[in-house]
Amino acid sequence: MHILRTACRIVISGLLAAALGTAGAGPSALSEAYREQIDRRLRVPAESAEHYGGLAVAALVQAGIPILVPQYVALVDRNPHVQAIFLFWVGGGFPPVLIGASPVSTGRGGEFDHFETPLGVFEHSLANPDFRAEGTLNEHGIRGYGAKGMRVFDLGWQEATRLWGAGGRGTMRLQMHATDPDRLEQRLGSVQSKGCIRIPASLNRLLDHYGVLDDDYLAAAADGMPNWVLPMNQAPVHDAGRYVIVVDSGASERPAWSPPR
Repeated sequence: MHILRTACRIVISGLLAAALGTAGAGPSALSEAYREQIDRRLRVPAESAEHYGGLAVAALVQAGIPILVPQYVALVDRNPHVQAIFLFWVGGGFPPVLIGASPVSTGRGGEFDHFETPLGVFEHSLANPDFRAEGTLNEHGIRGYGAKGMRVFDLGWQEATRLWGAGGRGTMRLQMHATDPDRLEQRLGSVQSKGCIRIPASLNRLLDHYGVLDDDYLAAAADGMPNWVLPMNQAPVHDAGRYVIVVDSGASERPAWSPPR
């Protein structure tokens, strides 16, 4: 099966182009869907895309995760000057292909129960089942997980640095999710969260609809054990992945392609 998937793709000038015309066909089609459907995008220059693609591959290799077959991964740069997510297609002997990039918000210090978003490679799997936002307001009038129905990608309990009080290490639930569309989404691109990864609602919908990080969920469904969280009209991509990578690029100033918030 993996050989057939690989055979369906061609490399042109070092980048892969898909011949089929649907979002499920390959990275070129998903890139087009990203451009059409994501309302908060970052125009990352080729040299920066190559750099972050290298970081993604290096993180997977260091974590002992084989990338012999193609897969999609999401890479987050938590650096305060960057605050961005990059969706890549990696593996199979091909150079990483950047599908698209968008602003995010990661952990902000100074308040109780706030953590620094942890570094590492985190598996998105049924071991920590996803759920969907209820869309209700909290005591501050905020819909913390975004509008009703937004998917919450759960990455499990993780050790992280406390950003309040005496600091030190603690345990937090790491999730990737949308945020309040009226009051907080416009702040994406700056540190704002309690430690989770906040993403644009449009990116949440794209990842959900195309099953971009749903490899484990799709495998279970193929074995006759579908999970309720998968949308009825889901159109999964080939080479769905299951990893979210968090890095800190060490940037000392904000790059021109990541405008200030």
